[in-house]
Amino acid sequence: MAYVATRGGERAIEQSERLFREAMGSFNMSRVNKVKHSLPYLIDRLMGEASLYDEDLAALALVQAGGDLYEALLLLRAWRTTQPRLGVAATVEQDQLFTHRRVSAAFKDISGGQVLGPSLDYAHRILATEVLQGADYTPADVEPACEAAPAHQPTVSAWQAENGLVDLPEPDAVSGNDIPDVTREPLLFPAKRAHSLQSLARADTGGVLALGYSAMRGYGPYHPTVNELRLAEAEIVVKHPDGRRFSAGRVKVSQAEVVKKQGENLGLGYAATFGWNEVKCIAAATLDLNAAGAEKGSAIEEEFFLYHTEAVESSGFCIHFKLPHYVTFQSSLDAMRDAKAKRIAKAAELVK
Repeated sequence: MAYVATRGGERAIEQSERLFREAMGSFNMSRVNKVKHSLPYLIDRLMGEASLYDEDLAALALVQAGGDLYEALLLLRAWRTTQPRLGVAATVEQDQLFTHRRVSAAFKDISGGQVLGPSLDYAHRILATEVLQGADYTPADVEPACEAAPAHQPTVSAWQAENGLVDLPEPDAVSGNDIPDVTREPLLFPAKRAHSLQSLARADTGGVLALGYSAMRGYGPYHPTVNELRLAEAEIVVKHPDGRRFSAGRVKVSQAEVVKKQGENLGLGYAATFGWNEVKCIAAATLDLNAAGAEKGSAIEEEFFLYHTEAVESSGFCIHFKLPHYVTFQSSLDAMRDAKAKRIAKAAELVK
């Protein structure tokens, strides 16, 4: 495919950007803070897809892009590439997560109990139209719990493994700087497990949902059951140059385990991401569950879903079609005209 650069229109291009900026208007830290506090789940989604955990930067990118998620994602990914890597945090273990929400659809009674946490799963979907009439929407107070749930919860899969119900994957033998990094190494197939999970962690939520849903509806061999879904905060433990280990703070994370019946045991699919994004993790874990042995070219084949849920590449390729393609299009038109002229000439010869 040939691309033609836009020439002779620098002023028009500059004014086009100015029109966009004018529509967005001026903004400051106050506006950034309002977006950050009023749209926390959108901020979480953007941080996950950017693989950059910074709520202020995510809110700034959204404001600067006028709410265009893909443009905001491009801004964050570009900014991320300019930053040095200072170190690698210690491995985060599931049972050490500070848990806010933890549910299982596979078992009613799980060790530690079901923790519903913050969720609209059980709410009536009623639009608060009274706000448009000038009323305030004030949520009801949360009643204090009779007994607080433990902050740290065991994993359901660990209990299953102890009882011989599931085969857990072998833990990675690498750590620290030796962990494969998809942002620094090309994604090759068959993909390394680390690359596959990292790609799903920063994949486009909508794309993952579409392909995961197709697998759930029968375009994949295995229907998932949510073994465990967890919203939590992960402690980021790093090593100081003098050798001491310390906590650099917490980040919100989501993770999902889904299972399938696989002979005498259960097969396990897994996904995790920055921020709280349940639907993405369930859909991504479903793709992970179905990927082994998938047919070439199917939506559950690893190469297919990892490539086509990469938000920056896919949105960029789609958007580039707006740019000038005059040469290729005119070439196609010339070929069409030539074919039509030859057909007409041949028909005229037959008449004679």
